[in-house]
Amino acid sequence: MTTMVKRGEHLRDRPDWDCRSCQQPWPCANAKANLLVEFRQFPSVLTIYLSAQMYEALGDMTSRGEPAPPNLYERFLSWARHA
Repeated sequence: MTTMVKRGEHLRDRPDWDCRSCQQPWPCANAKANLLVEFRQFPSVLTIYLSAQMYEALGDMTSRGEPAPPNLYERFLSWARHA
């Protein structure tokens, strides 16, 4: 089944965890901006959501025999704590 993505939506593409729209590592700059707007009333929920996404990404990346990337915390969580 093919998932339709609206043009301009910056969503993750599993199992590589790159952005479907701009092919940058997800969450890309646009995804981060969108997530900050979406979760602006509940920043703690954003942290929980991103933690779950990081856990899924770690599982996808290590299931292919690749070592865990050393920057997952910075990629998924550190930016949200400082926003």
